[in-house]
Amino acid sequence: MDVSYIILGIIILIIVYLIYSYNRLIKTRNMVDTAYSNIDTLLQKRFDLVPNLVSTVKGYMKHERELLETVTRARSDWMNASTIQENAGADNIATEALKSIFAVAENYPDLKANQNFLLLQEELVGIENKIAYARQRYNRTVLDLNNAIQQFPTNLIARFFQFQSREFFEVESEKVREVPPVKYGGDE
Repeated sequence: MDVSYIILGIIILIIVYLIYSYNRLIKTRNMVDTAYSNIDTLLQKRFDLVPNLVSTVKGYMKHERELLETVTRARSDWMNASTIQENAGADNIATEALKSIFAVAENYPDLKANQNFLLLQEELVGIENKIAYARQRYNRTVLDLNNAIQQFPTNLIARFFQFQSREFFEVESEKVREVPPVKYGGDE
């Protein structure tokens, strides 16, 4: 067999591998962008419900004005966010404030019976579940992209074409990271 055919075959294999690796990096990067857009869409949907929630709750929760202001401020922060960290921070603040509103609502029987409030609460719970899934999907695709960018030999291709690692969508609240205390019937 002629050596030139072997060299040509090796060159073709290298070119095919470069094309495959580049396309894989592009596909993974696009999956990350899509996953982030899905989170953004869900957060937009949740924050669009916030004014309705605030107006429904406002008449009942006169003393909890601070909670309502926190939710409204978180919505504003999210709309002005330019990085994943800022977006995640606003999302965490809103999540905690919404949990607090629903917890405080337990003290208002008329509010708990309000049909608008119940519908908003149900819709927000559904959106929260979708957001949690979308975050997991986003973080999974970020992991895939970051691994591809850092592993040899695709790291050489990624460096040449200036692919950048992405940040994970992380929980900032230390309260969420704490292990909840467990109390048994006789323990106090």
